[in-house]
Amino acid sequence: MSEHQQSTEEIKKVDQYLDSGYKIKYVYENLSGMFVEFACQEEVILMQILTADARKYFSAKLQEQTLLQ
Repeated sequence: MSEHQQSTEEIKKVDQYLDSGYKIKYVYENLSGMFVEFACQEEVILMQILTADARKYFSAKLQEQTLLQ
């Protein structure tokens, strides 16, 4: 899979979670990529973001969520 295709899939997943009412609960990074916890009521989903473009997109969404609170 090309990096562009992988980025697109990761971005779509982020959008799907946010559009479904999930909120970003926790974020951490290490050498394996970025790990994000999305929470909606009692349910928590962990997602790993590997590509740089998807991490940049996610960062913008995180800032957007922070501004809306």
